[in-house]
Amino acid sequence: MLRLARFMKPYRGMIALVLILVFAQVLTELYLPALMADIVDIGVLHGDTGFILRMGGLMLLIAALGMGCTIASSYFSAKAASGYGRDLRNKLFSHVSSFSQQEYDRIGTSSLITRTTNDINQIQHVFIMMMRMMVVAPMMCIGGIIMALATDRTLALVIVASLPILAAAILIIGRKGMPLFKALQKKLDRLNLVQREGLTGIRVIRAFNRDRYEQQRFQEANADLTKTALRVNRIMAAMMPVMMLTINFSIVAIIWFGGIRIDNGHMLVGDLMAFIQYAMMILFSLIMVSVIFVILPRAAVSAQRINEVLEITPAIRDDHAQQGLDEPHTGRGIVEFRNVTFRYPGAEAPVLENISFTAGPGEVTAIIGGTGAGKSTLINLIPRFFDVESGTVLVDGVDVRQMPQAVLRQKIGFVPQRAVLFSGTIADNIRYGKEDATEEELRKAAETAQALEFIHEMEKGFETMIAQGGSNVSGGQKQRLAIARALVRRPQIYVFDDSFSALDYKTDAKLRAALREETKDATVIIVAQRVSTIIDADRIIVLDQGRIVGMGRHEQLLQTCDVYREIVASQLSEEESA
Repeated sequence: MLRLARFMKPYRGMIALVLILVFAQVLTELYLPALMADIVDIGVLHGDTGFILRMGGLMLLIAALGMGCTIASSYFSAKAASGYGRDLRNKLFSHVSSFSQQEYDRIGTSSLITRTTNDINQIQHVFIMMMRMMVVAPMMCIGGIIMALATDRTLALVIVASLPILAAAILIIGRKGMPLFKALQKKLDRLNLVQREGLTGIRVIRAFNRDRYEQQRFQEANADLTKTALRVNRIMAAMMPVMMLTINFSIVAIIWFGGIRIDNGHMLVGDLMAFIQYAMMILFSLIMVSVIFVILPRAAVSAQRINEVLEITPAIRDDHAQQGLDEPHTGRGIVEFRNVTFRYPGAEAPVLENISFTAGPGEVTAIIGGTGAGKSTLINLIPRFFDVESGTVLVDGVDVRQMPQAVLRQKIGFVPQRAVLFSGTIADNIRYGKEDATEEELRKAAETAQALEFIHEMEKGFETMIAQGGSNVSGGQKQRLAIARALVRRPQIYVFDDSFSALDYKTDAKLRAALREETKDATVIIVAQRVSTIIDADRIIVLDQGRIVGMGRHEQLLQTCDVYREIVASQLSEEESA
């Protein structure tokens, strides 16, 4: 947790104020029993009503001051902790946003969500406790011991005898609880994973009548989490009875021996009452420490999990020496692959091997091949979602690894294989490509993407709300909105990763005709399964098992590439292919 303390720096002033307020609160609480002793030993003993009223008024004033300090310290500690949690969440989200797919796969999406929410909440909660209880407890314990010794040193031995028992209980229970807290967070990750899959895949689950199976999965994960949580709570629940038993026996012993000392004339009744109050303060301060020990192990595990994420160095990051290398819209958008080989982490064989080609502005470069040929992997290297193992990917003659990622991606309009829409309006989703796009630009992009017709058919047009994940639009509508999002950007390079697969042939043809005019000055790279989509491309690259087995126009490949001929024969008649 100490490594996360650096995020507390903006709140140092507020923390210092909380410490001052807590110190004042403890002083008021320590002073009250002394006043009470004076009331009993002087005012009651001598029947001095005036003295009783004066001391009583002073006690009320001090109690009110202590209450004010308590309220103020609670307010500022909560404010500082909330700000700390907010900053930590922002830092974690910002850091995770820089991860490549490799890092996401390593940690897991559900675990990242748990770490950003539940784990940070645990630390935020402990931060409040540390500023309040962890400061109050030692102050009250030390102050109580000093005041108890000042009241009666002999009777203080009873408190000294009870302290080792309380400390041993805290240490034993804390040591047993730590491993279980670590297991608890992992089981929470598992529960989130099952729930996330159950919610996002609800249509598939219902289509295959797997509702009961998914419910069983969730129940098993939930029962596993509950079982561990119960074990933790049973261990922690044992702490309070042990401590209360020790405290009650201590109080009985104090009253017993205190009564003997009063009979012998070594102590006054008021002093015994004050001593009991100080003993309660000392022992209850140890209870505060025990409460901290209950939540501290879980927070320590949470801190460890957050540090694990923050300490990951993204595999893909900018070379800061090259930050001024380029501007977003300089160059023409020429894409070149030079002997590129790539393999996924841990894979034995490369997914792509010795890939070389050049795609320039005003050209349409199409990539086709069987399932698993490496088509999507190839185009994911252009915006640098992955880094090559060997060889070079260049944009406008510059290695993409030497170009700031923001600059590189500003040049590219990317339409992924699986169209992703965000909650918000249709206009918001298209503007994701260009924040300051005008209404006319939105309309033009939607018209080119063949989306304008179905948008106008919706009740609110461009202001129609898109549900989470785009569940209220069809697959073809999703793809057209994703294409409009790329078009509104007007980039130098368009990358379409099988982005026409959900369109009917008529819409596909109209869209390609509109794109041809809109993208005539840009570099266009298309991955497609349909031959009809790429038949007019200036360059068709045929991939087979990660290698280029053919490159050229449609007519040339029919003569020279067996793989391409097989693909064409499986989709088109002889007349269509000619």
